[in-house]
Amino acid sequence: MIIFDASTLILLAKIDILDPFISDYGKQVLIPEKVKEEVLQKGSIETPQIAGLIADDKIKVSKVDGKKMLQKLMDDFNIDSGESEAIALAMHHRKAAIVATDDRNAIRACRFLKIDFITAISVLIRAVEKRLLNRNEAILKLERLESVGRYKKTIIADARRRIRGGE
Repeated sequence: MIIFDASTLILLAKIDILDPFISDYGKQVLIPEKVKEEVLQKGSIETPQIAGLIADDKIKVSKVDGKKMLQKLMDDFNIDSGESEAIALAMHHRKAAIVATDDRNAIRACRFLKIDFITAISVLIRAVEKRLLNRNEAILKLERLESVGRYKKTIIADARRRIRGGE
């Protein structure tokens, strides 16, 4: 199972890889209620795509209980409520869960709590490895990610190298 926070869901939608990724993934895709609120209230270009995936039940929305624990995660790791709910869901599903996040502090929280995580860039690289995209398409999508995301130049350079096959 994969649990998305808003940033990664939006980034994958912006580069037109969210739907193919979910279709290929083959396991349950979850978002917490707060993430649903965040991605649907923005009214941006990707909102209809994400709303459609939720309506088609390809992305399931899950309620997260435990306000004290959510607040503690937010305070301890300096993360927003959407990231807090995604991590809490992963803690609840422990062994079966992967958190999809591009938020630096949420990544730190996952590492500290020993929760597996992926980023939009790792999804893109995996799409090339699984032949969902060819290398040229992936480079174009990486360039789009670079323009809409907040990535260090070294991360983009490493991703470009990996997409090109280690050149």
